[in-house]
Amino acid sequence: MLEILTQGFRDVRQHLQGVRTLTEENLGEALKMIRVSLLEADVEFHVAGAFLERVREQALGEIVKVRVKHRDRKLTVSPGDHFIKLCHDELVRLMGPGESPLSFATRPVSSVMMVGLQGSGKTTTAAKLARYLVKGGKKPLLVAADVYRPAAVDQLRKLGSDLDIPVYSDGDSSPPDICLSAIQQASDLGCDVAIFDTAGRLTIDAPLMDELHRIQDLTAPDNVLLVCDAMIGQESVNIAKAFNERIRLTGFILTKLDGDARGGAAISVKEATGVPVKFVGMGEALDRLEEFRPEGLASRILGFGDVVGLVKDFEEVLDEKKAEEDAMRMLRGDFSLTDFLEQIRSIKKMGPLQDLVEKLPFFPGGLPDSAKVEDYELIRIESLINSMTPRERKYPDIINENRMRRIASGSGRKESEVKDLLFKFRQLRDLMVAMGGGKLRGRWKRLKGLKRMFDSGGGALGGGPELGTVAGNPFGLPEAGKGKVLSKKALEKQRKKSKQARQARKKSKKR
Repeated sequence: MLEILTQGFRDVRQHLQGVRTLTEENLGEALKMIRVSLLEADVEFHVAGAFLERVREQALGEIVKVRVKHRDRKLTVSPGDHFIKLCHDELVRLMGPGESPLSFATRPVSSVMMVGLQGSGKTTTAAKLARYLVKGGKKPLLVAADVYRPAAVDQLRKLGSDLDIPVYSDGDSSPPDICLSAIQQASDLGCDVAIFDTAGRLTIDAPLMDELHRIQDLTAPDNVLLVCDAMIGQESVNIAKAFNERIRLTGFILTKLDGDARGGAAISVKEATGVPVKFVGMGEALDRLEEFRPEGLASRILGFGDVVGLVKDFEEVLDEKKAEEDAMRMLRGDFSLTDFLEQIRSIKKMGPLQDLVEKLPFFPGGLPDSAKVEDYELIRIESLINSMTPRERKYPDIINENRMRRIASGSGRKESEVKDLLFKFRQLRDLMVAMGGGKLRGRWKRLKGLKRMFDSGGGALGGGPELGTVAGNPFGLPEAGKGKVLSKKALEKQRKKSKQARQARKKSKKR
């Protein structure tokens, strides 16, 4: 997602490296590079022009402080850092500010009306939204108000069954009457939110808009969300304008941002319509609906990751208390392939691996091609571990050539892949032992501390009005991620200690 935009801003950072003064000449070249990446990413032409003009005005009219104080430390920032911070702030302003995703009435049953063209993903998104509301403590009712598309009602019933959420339908009534009756039905069932899955069309036409008007007049929904396919590029802006002119929209949901979408719609629709993006769909799974955070997306576009989104992903799939207990045990050297498999399964729950990596803040220049990993790598590792016996998983050091041959045959892999897995596992185990007992707990707390900083306005580019990215530290946080530097002698001592621990484990197994 957003690779074209991210690469464009990455090129600008490299172009401005070493620049001591922002002049009209070097600024013009940087803005030209940004313009090309914005248009290639399908950002609407007028929106791109307005963005570039505002950045130009701010960059040329402001004095840049290259030496600043941050937490009693003197730091150096460059004009290029300052320019990137201006771009970040303008992107956030363009897409935000972030607002509460949904509003709920004080009456017993609130309502959410889903509208959009056919094929944009309304029915699936309605189910995703219902799951999101359940996680927030709500009791939603899905309403099948699309009586025209074949199997639309059956699809919603199936999704509702998968999520254990009730679905209301009535094949003998018109969509406006169905939605009106659904509010009473929701009250009878003890539900507090009704989600209307309305019909779409291949194009915007008068009958579609008239029907949506009647539903809106009869039910007075608290939220009217346009589900928009991000893969259709600039056309999404035209569709958004057309719907917003005819009915009162309260927000957008952008779907299919995980596909070949260039991401321009996320930047364009708020500026073009004045209506904010509330959610983004990042996959077909019913848990792949995220609240839209302008700060997080702007930070990812500029190549600085998204710490807040990353920590939220972790908190959703991990039991923090169990995770800390497991971490302490692993750091003492009690780390088996069974634990390794559990970690892999937890990572898989967080969605596509590439999407997870994009949220990491450690690669402002982009992840090297040699270090890129695909989802099938996790599947390959899982198949190898599943082909081992429980004893082999617990004591991987007992795996010899014969066992490797059997594991490879059972998993349909090569022996070299089994060797590679064991080699990497031993490296990871030794590293964890070397890290020492209580440090992982502190690092997890520090990561959560970074999340709080981002939530409160600090973070990647929010270290103060003058502080942008700091050379060698894209967070602008002097203490973040600062590890202990070991001397050569201390490092050798650690390695010797790890080797002794391994030998002691082998002896205990032989007994």
